[in-house]
Amino acid sequence: MSQTIDIALIYGSAREGRLCDKVAGWAAARIERAGGFAVDVLDPIDADVARGVDGRDPDARAALRARIGRADGFVVVTPEYNHSYPAPLKALIDAGKQEWETKPVAFVSYGGASGGLRAVEHLRNVFAELHAVGIRDGVAFANAWSQFDEAGALRAPEGAQKAAALMLARLGWWSRSLRRARDESPYAEAVA
Repeated sequence: MSQTIDIALIYGSAREGRLCDKVAGWAAARIERAGGFAVDVLDPIDADVARGVDGRDPDARAALRARIGRADGFVVVTPEYNHSYPAPLKALIDAGKQEWETKPVAFVSYGGASGGLRAVEHLRNVFAELHAVGIRDGVAFANAWSQFDEAGALRAPEGAQKAAALMLARLGWWSRSLRRARDESPYAEAVA
């Protein structure tokens, strides 16, 4: 079994001028710095991902599902829109089903005063329904627009870096453990 953990980094926003690029860029840098992870970016504004999400192109849908299926775990970067998560993120999630099963999902959220945590709480229910495992530890950026500079760097990075290190350590543990469990006993066989 490969020691490298395949992570899908999922962008939650498709809005023009989105802050998601800065937040996800920061998350990608933290994942790279942690080491031991290979990252596949799933961005709803990427043309290949968008074709897979809309469902009208069966080959593109199959390719997207294969990318989700190859991942050992996920880092979802989501803003909070109206106390929940964005529609493009839900559409991307709904493009797959069993590809999500028995895999861990970590969250990096951002927004106003709540830091996107209300979006994360809704997403936890969605992923639980898909038999995915939500990681308790995450990163939340309250009033995120003021936390990042023009280049996408955090103005005060210490707390977020510490939270990301813990999140990624736990994501790594769950990813390795669940991959081993899937290899030993496929989840589809766990039926009454």
